Amino acid sequence: MPGSPEALLERLARHATDGPERPALDDGHRRLGYGELATALEDRRRRLARSGARRVALALDNGLEWALWDLALLRDGRVAVPVPAFFSDAQRRHLVASAGLDAWIGPGAEALGFSATPDPSIATRRVASRPALHAGTTRITFTSGTSGTPKGVCLDGLAPLTVAESLATVVEPLGIERHLAMLPLATLLENIGGLYVPLWLGATACLPAVAELGWQGASGFDPRRALAALEAFRPHSLILVPQLLQALVAASPEAPESLRFVAVGGARVAATLLESARDVGWPVFEGYGLSECASVVCLNRPGEAARGVGRPLPHARVRLAADGEVQVRGATMLGYLGEPAAGDWQPSGDLGHWAGEALALDGRRREVFITAYGRNVDPQWVEGELCARPAIAQALVFGEALAWNRALIVPAAPDLDDARLAAAVAAANAGLPDYARVQEWRRCTPFTPESHQLTANGRLRRDAIHDRYRDWLLASRPHPEQGVTP
Repeated sequence: MPGSPEALLERLARHATDGPERPALDDGHRRLGYGELATALEDRRRRLARSGARRVALALDNGLEWALWDLALLRDGRVAVPVPAFFSDAQRRHLVASAGLDAWIGPGAEALGFSATPDPSIATRRVASRPALHAGTTRITFTSGTSGTPKGVCLDGLAPLTVAESLATVVEPLGIERHLAMLPLATLLENIGGLYVPLWLGATACLPAVAELGWQGASGFDPRRALAALEAFRPHSLILVPQLLQALVAASPEAPESLRFVAVGGARVAATLLESARDVGWPVFEGYGLSECASVVCLNRPGEAARGVGRPLPHARVRLAADGEVQVRGATMLGYLGEPAAGDWQPSGDLGHWAGEALALDGRRREVFITAYGRNVDPQWVEGELCARPAIAQALVFGEALAWNRALIVPAAPDLDDARLAAAVAAANAGLPDYARVQEWRRCTPFTPESHQLTANGRLRRDAIHDRYRDWLLASRPHPEQGVTP
């Protein structure tokens, strides 16, 4: 079946015959040719079988091992659960319990109740009663956490590879031979676009550790290290979130000569950023997708005028509801973990309109914002942590398309000094994963019904508050050095 695990394996076998020495995987320290791939996968399949693993967390850094274990799990239809490195301990425990994981590959297993096995790479635990999964589930991708307990998106083995085949069809005319994974492979978008697509094409998936790419936690980035990696690997393609593109364009007077295709998405991309990137030679193409639709749904194509977030990929069908909400069919999820099965058409929570055959987005239905690093954050979650501190009476958190989150803070008493508020913000941050933390804040007057900033039942009127403080919330400023600044 096209776009299936079997189809990918057939292509890998063909690549092994046609060019066994051609590198399939390269992390900068080890390189594996297509002719060696089948043996490496068979080794990991045997080890998984011996361990009895059925639902497996993949908690490794980017590299050959991440790719090999992922492909072995895919080959046998075991349930793979990639673990984002930025998840807090509480979020990891939620992931383990809600998915009923019985095996863990990567560091941190013992603290989560897993025990060592004769295989040093695999830790296991006994699960007395496994939570039910949607029939056919072979991958659970957890959202970056719109709250403290992120949802698990259940996918079958067909959906990710259907998207991979669509993407490969779009980029195949460009002759992509090397893709550099700039995002963590635990990110579904990079897993598909940075591993499956290159392998589908017979290209090399370049998979250095994320620290070698300049990543510092979930929301920090050193463009100088990233540019050094680009120079070392000379990739033809990349996938970037907006903040990475902005940092790379600012740090380099011109684009690396090797690049032929740079997909940009994961959060709203400012038109001015795309223009400035193209002006200095970055071949950038904006796209759109969501985990519930196995990542990419729409993409601007090489050789076509850029419009909105592009036309739907070959596998996807997109329609607009009466109120403008974007709905998608094709390679969609089976359902959320622990919730009823999904319908044929997946609602996106985004509003849009058609620009010819391309989709243009008009904003998000819900209040969840997406940072410039592509992390989903429910502001009410963070605001609740802030307001749990005695020094803080009210708070509004904002981070849409920003590199760091900002907050408006109302002190519990007018005479509380900034040092007390800073300590309260720091205490709240200590219990949050780094993508959700507040790194810049300012004090403000109380939100009240009289100022039209609060409803009668105490809910924030976000639009009114955003309008009142728009200049401060959206202003371009250097990153605060001390984490919070009044």
